[in-house]
Amino acid sequence: MPISLPKQASLIVNAGSRRGAELFAEARDKLIAAGIDLIDAQAIETAEDMGPAVERAIAKAPMVVIGGGDGSLSSNVDHFVGTNTVFAFLPLGTANSFARTVGIPLELDGAVDAIAKGKPQKIDVGCINGDYFLNAAALGIAPIVAESVPSALKRSLGRIGYLLWASWSAASFSAFRLSLNDGRKTHNLWVTEVRIANGRFHGGLELIESADVKSGEIVIQVVEGRSVAKLGWSYLATALKLRARHEAVREFRGRWFRIDTHPQMQVSIDGEVAASTPFEVRAIPDAVTIAVPRAA
Repeated sequence: MPISLPKQASLIVNAGSRRGAELFAEARDKLIAAGIDLIDAQAIETAEDMGPAVERAIAKAPMVVIGGGDGSLSSNVDHFVGTNTVFAFLPLGTANSFARTVGIPLELDGAVDAIAKGKPQKIDVGCINGDYFLNAAALGIAPIVAESVPSALKRSLGRIGYLLWASWSAASFSAFRLSLNDGRKTHNLWVTEVRIANGRFHGGLELIESADVKSGEIVIQVVEGRSVAKLGWSYLATALKLRARHEAVREFRGRWFRIDTHPQMQVSIDGEVAASTPFEVRAIPDAVTIAVPRAA
């Protein structure tokens, strides 16, 4: 693998992300000032409309810079799998969990510097029923929040808005039955949340510390039991880095799992509701090359 990143790139920004429209022009100008030769630069209204532009950019550029939140990145990573094009990105969303996972600075200047002076790094991706994802998926409250959180609340309060909406949603939430097949045994559990991790962060919080985008494995972390209060305690203990945080969850590691639930549950994939149970999840080692800071 080359030890340096390409100096020629295309820039595609999701203008619908939290800071996308606001920072598009500044991001374009700063990339050029940092020595990146931009073949083109586009601001596109939604993550769903970015796919064709990303495909065209990959066909002609050695590096494509995606600007947006976790949903924008994850929904477009599929186009990079199996190519030699470097996947660079600017974290312009709300939680920016994947940027936190791989050490990309959250401020624009730092993220631009990582693209201009950083290095290429191969990483794993996860795959749910043929849909690739970068960082994490979840069953439980996360899909409810992802689908129902008011956009105005998300834009104005960011991660705090997510937290407030999650607390409100928890009042009407109940535990569910999980069937988890790890290829050797089927585990049947009562749970309040299932976290499916390629990376460590979820919702901007370091929830799954044992996950690693270079491990070749997926980590399944479950909050076992029927108590929604225990789920809240899990989040609090993790946020405060209490020793007891590990006692609130159970983890499974492997390259492949089959997951089913009763009742049927939706799945939030990097912040976007994109699947439902039952499904299979697996790790795809060294699937894409991303741009990371030299010190990462």
